[in-house]
Amino acid sequence: MINRCGLLTLQKEPVPLKSIEVELEVRDHVATVVSTLNYENKEDKPLEAVFVFPLPGDAAVCHFSAKIGQTQIVAEVKEKQKAHEEYDDALSCGQQAFLLEESDQSPDIFSLSVGSLPPGESASIRLEYVTELAVQADDGLRFCLPAVLNPRYQPQGSEGAEVQVTSVPASLVPYSLSFSARVSSPRPISKVESNCSLDPLQYLNTDQTQATVKLAAGHKFDRDVELLIYYKDAHQPTAVVEGGQASAEPGSLMGDPVVMVSLYPEFPQSVMSSMASCGEFVFLMDRSGSMGCPITNSMQQETRISSARDTLLLLLKSLPMGCYFNIYSFGSGYEHIFPKSVEYSQQTMEEALKTVEQMEANLGGTEILQPLKHIYSQPCIPNQPRQLFVFTDGEVGHTKEVIDLVKKNSGSHRCFSFGIGEGASSALINGMAKEGGGHAQFITGTDRMQPKVMQSLRFALQPALVDISVTWDLPKEVSVTVLSPPITALFQGQRSLIYAQLTGQSSEAAEGCVTVKYSLAGHPSENQLHFSLRPAEDTGLTVHRLGARTLIRSLEMDERESRGQQDGGVKEKVVQLSVQSGVSSSFTAFIAVNKDNSEVIQGPLVRRNIPTPFARLRGGGSPMFAMSCMMGMPGPMGPPRPMASRSSAVFGASSGGTNRKKAEARKTGGGPPPPPLTEAEQLALSQNSGRPVAEGISAGTSSESITPQDTSAYIRVLDYALLRAPMDMSAEAKRMKKGIRFSKVAAPVQPPRDPLLHLVSLQEASGCWLLDPALATALRKTNKEVEKSKPEKANSEVWATILALIWLHAFKMDAKDEWELLAMKAASWLRAQNAPCVTECVDAGNVLLCCSVRKEALGL
Repeated sequence: MINRCGLLTLQKEPVPLKSIEVELEVRDHVATVVSTLNYENKEDKPLEAVFVFPLPGDAAVCHFSAKIGQTQIVAEVKEKQKAHEEYDDALSCGQQAFLLEESDQSPDIFSLSVGSLPPGESASIRLEYVTELAVQADDGLRFCLPAVLNPRYQPQGSEGAEVQVTSVPASLVPYSLSFSARVSSPRPISKVESNCSLDPLQYLNTDQTQATVKLAAGHKFDRDVELLIYYKDAHQPTAVVEGGQASAEPGSLMGDPVVMVSLYPEFPQSVMSSMASCGEFVFLMDRSGSMGCPITNSMQQETRISSARDTLLLLLKSLPMGCYFNIYSFGSGYEHIFPKSVEYSQQTMEEALKTVEQMEANLGGTEILQPLKHIYSQPCIPNQPRQLFVFTDGEVGHTKEVIDLVKKNSGSHRCFSFGIGEGASSALINGMAKEGGGHAQFITGTDRMQPKVMQSLRFALQPALVDISVTWDLPKEVSVTVLSPPITALFQGQRSLIYAQLTGQSSEAAEGCVTVKYSLAGHPSENQLHFSLRPAEDTGLTVHRLGARTLIRSLEMDERESRGQQDGGVKEKVVQLSVQSGVSSSFTAFIAVNKDNSEVIQGPLVRRNIPTPFARLRGGGSPMFAMSCMMGMPGPMGPPRPMASRSSAVFGASSGGTNRKKAEARKTGGGPPPPPLTEAEQLALSQNSGRPVAEGISAGTSSESITPQDTSAYIRVLDYALLRAPMDMSAEAKRMKKGIRFSKVAAPVQPPRDPLLHLVSLQEASGCWLLDPALATALRKTNKEVEKSKPEKANSEVWATILALIWLHAFKMDAKDEWELLAMKAASWLRAQNAPCVTECVDAGNVLLCCSVRKEALGL
């Protein structure tokens, strides 16, 4: 344990951020978050503190203020360039100024600049945002406070500003976090769970519709703070009407009432029970270096890539006969198993599984655009709807470009996305699924990837809804303007939100009705919701801000699509709406200047960059955290702050130059150079240079054994050094690299295979199992016992398949979500055989396996 005095970064520079306090208020499925950041300048010179941090990708930031002493300054939303100029002008005049802005590349990264903080002065910054809570597979509502900001991979030659991220160990994160939540709902709250330690849930009333909960003391900055909130009688369709702002102009978005409609469509069971037997399933797997990290710090043996391999096994076994499939993987480049999608058969499944078993996190950076472009360039197969499954830890820098590409191709496929591990970009994962008409899932903490992915496969196998339309029935004096984009996808039991502005006067008792019509497997159907037009009490302007955020995001995407074709009218509309609603956008920023302070702050400003945690890089040591720290000066005090463009200073501009790029490509053998090392990796490289491989890996862990995470982190550092070196590097260096990948010293002991995955791996593509010694081993029986118990007239494959199904139902019901689809395929195969003796096989199987599973439970 390293002891330090005061607040210091890894470079031993003082950090002026002392603490962060977060207060969460959840009303049903909407959350309001208030964060207070407390700064103090303990140096003898005035400071500028810069803090880059993550927020939920769909958050509507709606308030920003600063308190210095007894003076409170509330920020205004202004066009971004004007806000930059005002901030710079204030600092150059010796005034205090505060700037909050969204990254141009990704809507889930923000930068907060605290300018001209005099020696000995304290400042308290208040930031407020509202967001919707996502519905989980088990009906829980998920809130995530992103504490982790992983370095975002910026592809070589990409345009736009790059988000600068540096790393510090979690044990050295030099400020504290306190977090408390208050939950209220019309329905009782059954429980609140978290991936972090919580104090016990405290109910505030006897009917248990209000409760509070707090984060336990001593939070380690090694994960996002995630809450899962469960209500009794979970999700019912609702509509909340919120009255307009009295000071706003009638007829404007903020002046009129806004309604938020939550729909939970229920489809006819007869249609839902028929799973599709066709489709083109394309799986896109992240194999960048960061996928070698553990999913969670408590599960050191299970890395993201190993969990992904197991998931691909389940997916391949669950696909229906007659469909088509392909598997792509990507890092700095991309690979595919087949040149184009192939028909699913025993041969193609086995060929794919052999490749999947060899997959490692060894492809470099996180360049997702090129494989996506390649997939979309492939012609669609007639009568085989394309379903794209994307697995990534979400560490990409060009989020908006990826989402725009998915939207551009949304007419030809559905996109299901999975964010793996702490710090996965919520903007990327949610954005891809939303624009691709699919579903998003996050795998963090102790989550298993497999059940979440299999739920999405069930969605993909459901009949697609077509001809979706929304109609409104309102009093004739009331008109409606829908703020949400058109609904492109509906899934059984999953929430769909619609925001709409209501213009005109109506009586207190007036009612409205919204109807969603669609066609499902050729059957027209509809869901309807009646609601009162009377405004709800005590909602503030939450619904208005969420509606404004929804419209702003749609307009921003329209602006990117039409860039260069129009005269900037869409951008002006976004700026106007952002200023009017007080909700941030990519074209605006919050700016506050302390004009009451008559004292001019003397002396050059010293820049201090506040570290942000990032997810663990290597096992066996302290957890790693990333904080976006832009260290712009050589020494503890640094030179005076240059008057640079804010966007390039905070979200550092990409370095370019065509000739330089060509030279880099030649130097690294023709491919793109690797992404720059994080600061932690640079530190590892400098500490371990010139030392033996095994010693380098285990440095600082002495008696600890080498873990896969130690190896993958060191390989990442080593890859960087070798890729940056000339092509004719020494034979010794090449041996060193090869040795770390394949030597017995670094190879971890493989844990025994999970019994469920062992059994699943033996299933044939058709759905049956073969009667052989491998099956007997998986069932924990001898081959002789299994052969001897078989009814005399029973077919060997029928007997083997029934045994496998009995074992799944008897011993693995807790993992039913993972094997249900492949079991349905097996039952379907059995029914198609019209085999005699099924009942005898079930009875004999129960005797052999010492259980009592009924034939009907097996779907026979």
